[in-house]
Amino acid sequence: MAGHKEVRCYECDVCGKAWQYPSRLEIHRRVHTGERPFTCSDCGKGFKSLRDLEVHRRQHTGERPYVCSTCGKRFAQMSGLQVHWRVHSSERPFTCSDCSKGFKSSTDLKVHMRLHTGERPYTCSDCGKGFTLSKTLQEHQRTHTGDRPYTCVQCGKGFTQSSILRQHQLTHTGERPYTCSDCGKGFTQSSILLQHQRLHTGERPFTCTHCGKGFTQSSTLLVHQRIHTGERPYTCAQCGKGFTQSSSLLVHQRIHTGERPYTCAQCGKSFTQSSNLQHH
Repeated sequence: MAGHKEVRCYECDVCGKAWQYPSRLEIHRRVHTGERPFTCSDCGKGFKSLRDLEVHRRQHTGERPYVCSTCGKRFAQMSGLQVHWRVHSSERPFTCSDCSKGFKSSTDLKVHMRLHTGERPYTCSDCGKGFTLSKTLQEHQRTHTGDRPYTCVQCGKGFTQSSILRQHQLTHTGERPYTCSDCGKGFTQSSILLQHQRLHTGERPFTCTHCGKGFTQSSTLLVHQRIHTGERPYTCAQCGKGFTQSSSLLVHQRIHTGERPYTCAQCGKSFTQSSNLQHH
């Protein structure tokens, strides 16, 4: 039609997907080739485009340029802010067909569905442990490599995840930005506040398919299910004894090392667990 510019389409010869600009096609082709020409100087991770690298770099710098006008929470990406807005609107357009729980995004629903199916598509090549998210696998692998790429500028302590670093930084500021409307208790993370509120509501949204027992957290359900499956994924390297939780393995290893990190201030007696100190 006269007066309209012709839209040129650049088509991928692998999958047929078309793009308006050749530069976008070039970036897309890296999905097929696996090419990651843009590398993070802090952690070595590669990216398909300079834009992806710039967004990733915010994990290291802490930059969060997108701000919620309602609560002031900041985000590294506009897409994260757009999903966050649903917290204030209570919009949950994506619903689980098994338990009817609603989610802010289709990605959140997809990950949640793995609680019902038991799917853990990402497996650690070192220990065989499975994960529901590739990001969680990458974070887990740092327990094998010892890599702690996120460092606190105030005390120098290193962390395997940027989210743990942000949480840690609140110990220096004393900030607890998430407050329970029922009892006034403050929390450093919105997820911990959500779990806490279930003490008031009695909600236990995570249910064991074997016995029907309900839990306030998915992680607690996962540990509980090992009672039924017999799985003990955490093994002592010295004696071979298996445990359902990494924390139980840590306490057990103190039998071999002799470590007793909890000391009574009154009599000097030491204990392997804080609960034993409190009982003492």
